[in-house]
Amino acid sequence: MVLFRTSMLCTVPLRKVLIARCPWKNLYIILILFSIFLRVDRGLSSILQLLYSVIIGLIQGVSEWLPISSKTQVIVSSSYLLGLTFQQAYTFGLFMEIGTVIAAVIYFRRELMGLVRVLLGSKDSDLRKLLIYVLIVTIVTGVVGAPLYLVADSLGASANSARAVGIPMLILGFVLIGDAFLIRYSRRRAREGARYRKLADLSLRDCVVVGATQGIAALPGVSRSGITTSAMLLMDVEPDEAFRLSFLAGIFASVAAAALTVVATRSNVSAAVAGIGLAGLALAIIVSTITSLFLIDFLIKVAGKSQIVYVTSALGVIAIASGLLYLAFGL
Repeated sequence: MVLFRTSMLCTVPLRKVLIARCPWKNLYIILILFSIFLRVDRGLSSILQLLYSVIIGLIQGVSEWLPISSKTQVIVSSSYLLGLTFQQAYTFGLFMEIGTVIAAVIYFRRELMGLVRVLLGSKDSDLRKLLIYVLIVTIVTGVVGAPLYLVADSLGASANSARAVGIPMLILGFVLIGDAFLIRYSRRRAREGARYRKLADLSLRDCVVVGATQGIAALPGVSRSGITTSAMLLMDVEPDEAFRLSFLAGIFASVAAAALTVVATRSNVSAAVAGIGLAGLALAIIVSTITSLFLIDFLIKVAGKSQIVYVTSALGVIAIASGLLYLAFGL
């Protein structure tokens, strides 16, 4: 058991510290504020590079599983810590999803192995439905998301980065607050006898809608998990099922996004790697993976409980506050 030593010279399990003693939302705020004060110098020492790698990895690992746009948080932190331009930080934010993909593959390994069995000839109806869902959502995501990414990257040099990030964050904040009311309303309907929808109830059109909304998340400031979960909640999908399906679809979308950054905007990735170093990049991905493994299980369990209403509302407030800060101060 990994232990964490407190200022009171006592030890408690690290998992309890991350989730109970130090709530993830406080950790997220501390990391962002810390990154703002740690400005990069031209001659970064290897120790500072590793420190920045840990910070960026933690920010990616925490924010990927919250509906607050992980790439936006990486844009902000890597701009301050590594001195990247908006374009470079935007690309780096998508590339850094590699770490959370590894965590998701580990967590959803049974579902992914089930998809492999279907490709090898399994007739399991639930797994076949999951494969159809993943294929449709991924294809539509690519059709919508790839052009949006290329357009956003081409406009990045001349666009006002504060507006490019701040306005979508504001919109996202209000959407999340709306989600909280929607979850509360749908659960009240369920208690009155209304039936939640599951994966088996999703139609081809539903999958296309989820894929299209996931593609829109290629834009800076838009949370992939936030917008896809919102879309499924509007379809009356059960909250914990919506989170699960969103995370599963995100595996394939994130792999495609990372590949697109290397193929289409390799120079931006190279600039980020030059600032953080290959060892630093590897460390950031490892930290992101480990952090993600703590949070996936936690969020899916919370989604099935009444606390998700308060969690979603709090995240909405954080997103609105972040958007206002970006617009007011260009942070």
